[in-house]
Amino acid sequence: MMNLSSYHVGIDEAGRQKQVRSLPKYIIGIDEAGRGPLAGPLVVGGIRMESGIRNKELGILKGIKDSKQLTEKQREEWYKILTKHPAVKWVAIKVSSATIDKINIYQATLLGARKVHQKLAGSLPSHALLDGSLYLPKNISQETIIKGDEKVPIIAAASIIAKVTRDRIMKNLHKKYPDYRLDLHKGYGTKLHRERIAQFGSSEIHRKSFRVKLV
Repeated sequence: MMNLSSYHVGIDEAGRQKQVRSLPKYIIGIDEAGRGPLAGPLVVGGIRMESGIRNKELGILKGIKDSKQLTEKQREEWYKILTKHPAVKWVAIKVSSATIDKINIYQATLLGARKVHQKLAGSLPSHALLDGSLYLPKNISQETIIKGDEKVPIIAAASIIAKVTRDRIMKNLHKKYPDYRLDLHKGYGTKLHRERIAQFGSSEIHRKSFRVKLV
């Protein structure tokens, strides 16, 4: 993962130093969780911090990893750090299964990313860093980084916000839809989940636009 002083770009050293000096005051990291599941919402998370390379507050991101590389306990610990630190502004946006079915999953990720950016950026001078295939409208200062959640700490932080938020949502949905055992697989297409769909049919939180090969 890039070191903390260069976390906001993915180019060579000379180019990085040039870009750092021209960055706006704030940097925003954006990532999503729940693109692939058969049920439940998509969640897009965002983190905003000051972008100055001498900002000592960036030290809180030291050692952070992509949410997929952490245990549930580790994600929860990082979530507590990120959401309680005064230098961090964060947001998590939920996009429902119904919206996903209406506009498709790709457009849903873009919608979530736009809403996250709107809430964190407002009228502030900022530059957004997004993971993978996430993009914002072209008039917004931004950079999309392939595997950014593995390379860029502030994107990794956003991935943790998204993942923990979504997991909590799915655990709560399990209480309403216990037949599907959403607490175990979080809506992903596991063998157990497909068996339960075959047995009980789809619920209102299942994504009707996703084709499911049942067991």
